[in-house]
Amino acid sequence: QLQFVESGGGLVQPGGFLRLSCVASGRDFEIYDARWWRQVPGNEREWIASINSGGTTDYADSVKGRFTASRDNDKKNIYLQMNNLKPEDTTVYYCDSPGVTTTWGPGTQVSVSS
Repeated sequence: QLQFVESGGGLVQPGGFLRLSCVASGRDFEIYDARWWRQVPGNEREWIASINSGGTTDYADSVKGRFTASRDNDKKNIYLQMNNLKPEDTTVYYCDSPGVTTTWGPGTQVSVSS
């Protein structure tokens, strides 16, 4: 199993940037894919980015060109660099690893407002 704890959220102005982090606990982090999600209260969780074990990434259209996922296997971390943030990016962000994460982490709140 891999469990994650998210961090790095905050309040930024439109057009600003943040870098989110997820630190994993568990074994063999380096062999697993990882994903970023976000969820507005009352809505379904929305997939926004994936990074596979080799570092190949994929993004939802809503964040493509603005967000960049990366990973550091030595530190058991995945990252989400978020540039040109928009008010509609305001929500709680989560990460997981498909098939091996059984419980969602606490999430990290991102707020984009002037």
